[in-house]
Amino acid sequence: MTKVCTLASGSSGNSLLVSCGNTHILVDAGISVRRINTSLKAFDLSIADLSALLITHSHSDHVSALKTMLKHYELPIYTSDGTAFQLRNRYSGISPFLRTFSAGDHFSIGSFTIRSFSTSHDAGDSVCYRLDSNDGSVGVLTDTGYVTQSAQETLQGVSMLILESNHDIQTLKNGEYPYHLKERILGRGGHLSNDDAAHFAVFAAKNGANDVLLAHLSEDNNTPAMALNTVRRALDTSGCQLVSLAVAPRSESSPVHILQGA
Repeated sequence: MTKVCTLASGSSGNSLLVSCGNTHILVDAGISVRRINTSLKAFDLSIADLSALLITHSHSDHVSALKTMLKHYELPIYTSDGTAFQLRNRYSGISPFLRTFSAGDHFSIGSFTIRSFSTSHDAGDSVCYRLDSNDGSVGVLTDTGYVTQSAQETLQGVSMLILESNHDIQTLKNGEYPYHLKERILGRGGHLSNDDAAHFAVFAAKNGANDVLLAHLSEDNNTPAMALNTVRRALDTSGCQLVSLAVAPRSESSPVHILQGA
């Protein structure tokens, strides 16, 4: 049985747990070590029990726990080559723990086969992941300005999709953010909108996804209701009414999602 749970999801911090048997993988560590351990306690786990940490990119809301983690834990940290370069410059002593790869590479960690793919974000060599177990597959797609070809190809056929639905376009355009920040978010190195999420959720559902969890919602330019309504409407209109749809909480753990297998 494969379990999936976001520990936090938003611009103030991101972290996600994917577990199968004795393999426990954390995707990103953008909240404090204390918060991670508190969340993991619900699974009778701590950071010491993790099999690996996968990093998507070097922005602080995805890596802020690393400084403390490096002092107290010996945990393999998987990153793309470009992200590893940035982390070495930021965190002394991290090199022995890094397991680097080129975007697009596949590798195995315990019960999971991991497939990496490039995203389009203003952080060098950013990636996301597909994690396959005997129960099915979990795809993670956040922090990207558009759905890259490699993302679409890699995520085709996933059972569950954790999908960025960062902002409502009109709310962002009419809001108080400075022009340069609006342009960044809306640009090709920014974040997916609710409309973008809706379009890709339909693609994923038509290719086998039965569970979509919307993630990385903006606190200022979106609401859970806006995101849910936009994506649900697209799914229903496309004949995908049976797909489960929810929003990942910003600062607490989500309900556990379970892949039961065949």
